[in-house]
Amino acid sequence: MKCKKEMMRLYAVTDRSWVGRQTLLEQVEAAIRGGATLVQLREKGLDEEKFLAEAVAMRALCTAYGVPLIINDNVEIAIKCRADGVHVGQKDMEAGNVRALVGDGMMIGVSAQTLAQALAAEAAGADYLGVGAVFPTTTKLDAREVTHETLGEICAAVHVPVVAIGGIKKENIGQLAGSGVDGVALVSAIFAAKDIENECRELKMLSEKIAGA
Repeated sequence: MKCKKEMMRLYAVTDRSWVGRQTLLEQVEAAIRGGATLVQLREKGLDEEKFLAEAVAMRALCTAYGVPLIINDNVEIAIKCRADGVHVGQKDMEAGNVRALVGDGMMIGVSAQTLAQALAAEAAGADYLGVGAVFPTTTKLDAREVTHETLGEICAAVHVPVVAIGGIKKENIGQLAGSGVDGVALVSAIFAAKDIENECRELKMLSEKIAGA
């Protein structure tokens, strides 16, 4: 699947911390109904068998709505569930090695915190970049903050779509206007919401205002 900038508008990254009243699948479906343009399944605590079962179910849901599914970090699971893509961090497998395993049909996203990392990821075959944390975040405690100046430099230097991530919410998303980002990746701003569908509608509108502005 070819990666398009429009896919980055409202990038939903799952976190089962808020599973309870709804299952993770129900939460993701609500996010998609509200306008999520891409879903990343992120699981750090599940064993391989449970992760694969969940990934297969998530793939079916996303396919039904025509929304791409990205698997975080686990290339093998991404291949087995026939995901649309896989996302890796700086400490994970290098993009070129991922490409050798998944072939040309799968999108590869790479996390970047510096201009050098962004350029290296693009050269290695990344289809899009996740840049952050652009604001302080409690979702990923080891996330290094990226200045808005660096974010702008990365957006201006690369030719692949860029999504901002880290601590983004309705109250601060407007601060990303003018950076050149193509959208925002959100975790708690989506999945901690009481009404995920309506929250995503608002977030999608705000993201479209700042995307490419």
